[in-house]
Amino acid sequence: MTEQTWNPLLRDQISWHWTNQLRDRLDGLTDDEYFWEPAPGCWNVRPRGTGTAPMQAGSGAMTIDFAFPQPDPPPFTTIAWRLGHVIVGVLAMRNASHFGRTPTDYASFAYAETASAALEQLDAEYATWLAGVESLGESGLARPCGEAEGPYAERSMAELVLHINRELIHHLSEVCLLRDLYLHTNPAANGATR
Repeated sequence: MTEQTWNPLLRDQISWHWTNQLRDRLDGLTDDEYFWEPAPGCWNVRPRGTGTAPMQAGSGAMTIDFAFPQPDPPPFTTIAWRLGHVIVGVLAMRNASHFGRTPTDYASFAYAETASAALEQLDAEYATWLAGVESLGESGLARPCGEAEGPYAERSMAELVLHINRELIHHLSEVCLLRDLYLHTNPAANGATR
């Protein structure tokens, strides 16, 4: 009987979803969709100085809305905000902590000014993450995450990979659903193709 190797299985879990259910659904994302606010008081990515939340973060021309502690209930978030969260908080910060990416966080990141630029950032961080997971091999999955993961420092890298897979599937599925909502609530968008 062949011994099971977990690294390819963990990578396949997210790469299958990315390739077969997700990435194509993001193609053609327009700037109107990216910044669309489907509810009052949305958190978004906005030009510097125009934020509406108690706090804004970002190093470039755009900032992301947030508050600490988060309000209850939290504001509805746009596609731009959700992509910013995935790109920075889910992927880039982990890539920096574990796979040699230049350090970054919500405050130091330069958020995309356009939907196409955001998708380029997403693709780059995803590729770095997947290559980083592959580089762990089997033994690297068993090692602890370390202090970068705060209270989860003693948990294994395999647990972190599973967590990131869940985060990507969860939040990027939300983005796809928001695209569907945009298409069905904006008559001018009905001619768009996906």
